[in-house]
Amino acid sequence: MKYIYNVTVNIDESIHNEWLAWIKEHIPQVLGTGKFEKATLTRVLVDEDMGGITYSIQYQSYSREALDAYYREDAEKLRSDGLKKFADKMLAFRTELQIIDEYTVNFK
Repeated sequence: MKYIYNVTVNIDESIHNEWLAWIKEHIPQVLGTGKFEKATLTRVLVDEDMGGITYSIQYQSYSREALDAYYREDAEKLRSDGLKKFADKMLAFRTELQIIDEYTVNFK
């Protein structure tokens, strides 16, 4: 089974551009741990009551074991990088999704 490690982040507009540049460097660092197959950076299209801009980063893990190894070996250091840099200007929460099945269609 594959898992998606989903990180949803609300960014204060005052640091938005700086954070966006940073996350585009951060994602390859997370992928560099070898625990994830790919990542997708998305903007959440919602009007936030608290303001700011919300993003979702979805990291597709190779397995439950790989995700657990990420938590054990890498998560704390990689999370603290963003916390130190952006402190109270970003709010993040994390969820896990289990991939049950995947479907595609190809019209020709």
